[in-house]
Amino acid sequence: MCGLLGLVCASENDAVNARPAVGQALRCQRHRGPDETDTWTDGEVVYGFNRLAIIDVEHSHQPLTWGPPENPDRYTINFNGEIYNYLELREELAAEHGAKFATEGDTESIVAAYHHLGPAAVGRLRGMFAFLIWDSERKVVFGARDPFGIKPLYYSAGPGGVAFASEKKSLLELASTLAVAEELDRTALQHYLVLQYVPEPESLHSGIRRIESGTSFTVEPGGEVKTERYFSPEFTAKPVSGPAEVAALHEQIAEVMRDSVAKHMRADVTVGAFLSGGIDSTAIAALAKEHNPNLITFTTGFEREGYSEVDVAAESAAAIGVEHVVRTVSADEMMDTLPLIVWYLDDPVADPALVPLWFIAREARKRVKVVLSGEGSDELFGGYTIYREPLSLAPFEKVPGGVRKLLGKVSSRIPEGTRGKDLLRRGALSLEERYYGNARIFRDDQLRGVLKTFREGVGHGDVTAPWYDLSRGWDPVARMQHVDLFTWLRGDILVKADKVTMANSLELRVPFLDSEVFRVASSIPLDQKITKETTKFALRRALDGIVPAHVLNRRKLGFPVPIRVWLRDEMYDWARGVIADSQTGDLLDKPAVQAMLDEHKSGALDHSRRLWALLVFMLWHGIFIENRIKPEIPEPQYPVKL
Repeated sequence: MCGLLGLVCASENDAVNARPAVGQALRCQRHRGPDETDTWTDGEVVYGFNRLAIIDVEHSHQPLTWGPPENPDRYTINFNGEIYNYLELREELAAEHGAKFATEGDTESIVAAYHHLGPAAVGRLRGMFAFLIWDSERKVVFGARDPFGIKPLYYSAGPGGVAFASEKKSLLELASTLAVAEELDRTALQHYLVLQYVPEPESLHSGIRRIESGTSFTVEPGGEVKTERYFSPEFTAKPVSGPAEVAALHEQIAEVMRDSVAKHMRADVTVGAFLSGGIDSTAIAALAKEHNPNLITFTTGFEREGYSEVDVAAESAAAIGVEHVVRTVSADEMMDTLPLIVWYLDDPVADPALVPLWFIAREARKRVKVVLSGEGSDELFGGYTIYREPLSLAPFEKVPGGVRKLLGKVSSRIPEGTRGKDLLRRGALSLEERYYGNARIFRDDQLRGVLKTFREGVGHGDVTAPWYDLSRGWDPVARMQHVDLFTWLRGDILVKADKVTMANSLELRVPFLDSEVFRVASSIPLDQKITKETTKFALRRALDGIVPAHVLNRRKLGFPVPIRVWLRDEMYDWARGVIADSQTGDLLDKPAVQAMLDEHKSGALDHSRRLWALLVFMLWHGIFIENRIKPEIPEPQYPVKL
């Protein structure tokens, strides 16, 4: 787990001249790898690297050079992530191809696999990764990003070359070197205010984009980035019938989760686990305890009734027999720390849960260097409550199309906040029209009154349509899961997981997002995922006996944050100040935003999530566009080993 930076120039002279700028740009992401920092140049390529040493701590330094006996310096790799099947892969490459290794780490396994298997090697990697491999013989860089988008990879192309980085901040530092634009992308802003995140491959800076999840690419000196999708997930449900087949499915789920957690525990440093009150993190912690009897778990909460899972998490920790650490977060800490967190994010993410996650990551880093977490379970196993919506909206499917449209018009005349308005509105829409992921912040009719640069014709369909096109013929829940893999998961869940933990030089691993786990999960039939009573039905049955009974059928909460009540009370004056100070008047109707805040304070309507999205953007704009807000960035000071 680290921070990489790579620059592919048109000439060797350009690369030599750019090396000091690359070294300076590395400082923006030093938190990703405080253990070692290095730069390297060969031909037209410059690499920079910040290392967080996890496996083969004393060796496996990067950038790492490897090659066959006849050309031992042929390849140089810059790699961020972990390959969990690296031991098996090394053995296979040695046995079948005679590959030789100089370290005990996972980095060599990637470049050796690429040499012997070509681009197909990416499909053999079981892990989280973003990497660049410079082939000095063919004069080409080959790279890839993991199937689910766990690890980030930004890129920017201009007359000065093509640069890749784990954090956008580093590319902004190189903007003058590359001669690329830094303007605000207004289409991406509109998407953000609808979705609460900036969807891939966009960023809020027009000159910077992201390599998409499950994509590999090549770039030659002086050339363009050429991408190819190597992972296209399919939910191919296999019917199961009878007690024996159902039991076999549940056992298969339990076995693959045990195997995934076992491989995710591979490290030469201390591994802990995040623990909320839900089934996902509890399952990961319980399975991790089988490999580390001294496992430490971490949770966070708030001193406000109804907004904390601390008690349930503590009960779970006691039941599975692990040491447990709790970090309570106050409204004052939220307000004081949010600008710093937004700086770490690179692009705004309007998910309040990232703030308590930042605090518990900071607490965990005092005790461990790696944590396991439960992200991805809901997308793979059908865990979101909204996945049950096709059941509740089934009666609308029997209504003729003309009548459904009429119902939609009727719903538009019902006052906001009226019970049943949204159900009627959504029932009048097709799945493709109504579902664009778990976050629904602003509807178009709401956004027109706030966003001055609102563009008709720009909507969620721009983001979701390609993924719906690939899932035609699947059941509606599988289609929703598929959309979430490419939107909510990689746009919100994994961005905050990576950015907030790496801000504290802490590696986060997600055993549910494993290729073998997906292979099993993607075959689960609809009736084993969603029922009228519960979600993740098959997973819950598979984990019976692993997860404590008080958690097994508990509804999902995650890390709930009390912004609804805080924005009416403790955070009102702070929010008012953020709005007043923001220089976003050319983009947002600031009086309308203030009116929303006052309406929320009065209790007339709950605008909390929309307000939070606007406030986070205003802070982001103050940091990255206005250069008015300058958070004090702490220098990471951690030991190599824990």
